[in-house]
Amino acid sequence: MAGRITAPLARLWMGRWRNEQADVHGVAEALNVSRRRAYQLRTSYLASCAAGSQKQWQPGSSGGDHQACWPEEVLALVHKLLSADPPANYALVASEVHRRCAHRVHRASIRRYALDKGLAPPKPRIAKTRAGTRRWQRQNIGELWQLDSTPHPWFGSEEPSCHLLNMLDDCTRLNTGAQLYERETLLSYLDFLPRAFLEHQLPLELYVDYHSIFFTHDPESLTQLGRALRFYEVNFRYAPTPEAKGKIERYHQFWQGRLPTLFAEGGINEVAPANKLLEKLRSHHNFHDIHRELGSSAETAWNTAGAQKRCVLRAVPKCSWWPFIWSVRTPARVAEDRTITLGQQRIRVDLPKGKRVVRCQHPDGNYTVLASEPDKSKHPEVILRLGPAIIYPWSN
Repeated sequence: MAGRITAPLARLWMGRWRNEQADVHGVAEALNVSRRRAYQLRTSYLASCAAGSQKQWQPGSSGGDHQACWPEEVLALVHKLLSADPPANYALVASEVHRRCAHRVHRASIRRYALDKGLAPPKPRIAKTRAGTRRWQRQNIGELWQLDSTPHPWFGSEEPSCHLLNMLDDCTRLNTGAQLYERETLLSYLDFLPRAFLEHQLPLELYVDYHSIFFTHDPESLTQLGRALRFYEVNFRYAPTPEAKGKIERYHQFWQGRLPTLFAEGGINEVAPANKLLEKLRSHHNFHDIHRELGSSAETAWNTAGAQKRCVLRAVPKCSWWPFIWSVRTPARVAEDRTITLGQQRIRVDLPKGKRVVRCQHPDGNYTVLASEPDKSKHPEVILRLGPAIIYPWSN
């Protein structure tokens, strides 16, 4: 810029702007700079005025190529991801370059490279409608976690292949859980939620929709998942519309724009290896990706809120009922031949015929038979277990 505009001319227009004789549009046009650059010059000029040295103020240089060339491994990865099918978006490429090569690249630089090399994918412009209402975010960690599921063709098929269960902290946008499941079932949530609670502790509320897994038409009753959460004093809050839980809906779009490309690039077409990669991506995103609204990573926002004592999370209790709460429980009765049906098997038990028991189907496919429903005032009485012994998460 210093080679295009003399200092006296720049001081003239900065002085006019300061005296309200010109606005940003006039200054930007007169100096042939962007509005952003005009504001940067104004900040510098006002600082000189405050120091009494405005007559010696110089606009300084700007523009030019100040960045070093990308390493070969970065160039190879950028070209590979931009050429993938489906092609990676610019934010994904920048994130993967940092995760795999430990090299910081802005997504705008990726875009310029793609345009220069003819790798920019055609992207139709879609008009976005503004939200009807804007809900303020919660002020405390754990005050509200948004939870939702989305089907999508994650592995490149035309039809949705499986469901992504996705959850984030409303205050800090920390992605507290993301996991792929073959189907959206009660067992899926009974596997997903305790994993997130053991990693991040217990929130106060989960923000969900009116899916039958969460909601019953009887206001006095709870679903089985609702009862499991209430056992550990976690409530459901119901969103009136999908737009009301826009944060988690946008996270669906975030993963939909990234996972199919990375799965195709890595030759991943099964849930188990997909979840291993997804866990790495979730951790990297929480720690390193800068959120537009927060101006920081989610992990930084989480740590800042914790340092300010804005946290209402509660530790997971060392409860002997824990593995049984997170299971599908159904009442059962000992048959005439003194057996109980567990899955596809009939197992003989040392109990009188007609005895009422509770059958627990665990997310890992194993079964347990209890003498009674969970009760905080007593310990579980295990009658029968089909599968390996239960190991509590907090056991050494």
